[in-house]
Amino acid sequence: MDYNNQPKPDDRSDNAEKLQSMIEDTKENIQKAEESMQFTDSEQQRQQIEEKNHRRRESIESFQAEIQDES
Repeated sequence: MDYNNQPKPDDRSDNAEKLQSMIEDTKENIQKAEESMQFTDSEQQRQQIEEKNHRRRESIESFQAEIQDES
């Protein structure tokens, strides 16, 4: 059997757009998580949400740095 599997070409032409979309989605997730904190009495859940949002903010910074690299 002869396989001619070849990798797809590395097309990064729309990377900045994709990264910007990811930033917007992440910001939206942060906002939703902060809104959900209003409805919980559990300090443990609040802490988990805050930690997750911290990681999300770090991701946004990474996305923005990558956008700078793409430009």
